[in-house]
Amino acid sequence: MEQKGIRQIAKNREATHEYFIIEDFEAGIELSGTEVKSIRKGNVSLKDAWCTVKNGELWIRHMHIAPYEQGNIFNKDPMRPRRLLMHKRQIMYLFGKIKQEGFAVIPLSLYFSGSRVKVKVALCKGKKLYDKREDMARRDAKRQIDRAMKERR
Repeated sequence: MEQKGIRQIAKNREATHEYFIIEDFEAGIELSGTEVKSIRKGNVSLKDAWCTVKNGELWIRHMHIAPYEQGNIFNKDPMRPRRLLMHKRQIMYLFGKIKQEGFAVIPLSLYFSGSRVKVKVALCKGKKLYDKREDMARRDAKRQIDRAMKERR
């Protein structure tokens, strides 16, 4: 994300290890003022977050935004479900895919696009244990090849 005006806040590193990423989308997120201030400080975690479709709306669940220290009574519950803002057509497409076995919608990253908070969500399919081992072996082989090439130069 080297584009102008985009600043990454949080990334879900576990998602690429646990899932095959089929397709990704950009979504806005509905937040309160103190949540935005807390996000600006970097107090957010996407580790266990996932998305669901309920009543034609896309919701993100288990995304933790720490309460803002100066927020007093305006702070919201840190684990509350938050609505994601996408086109109805995209939501219905994701809903159709989620109904198929093995697919899930997982948030990959949270970032500022200008002054707006955006979430990059992905349509994912779960990996099996042997897929994870295969990926690790591939990564190790690439690392060894890179080391050998560096030594050769």
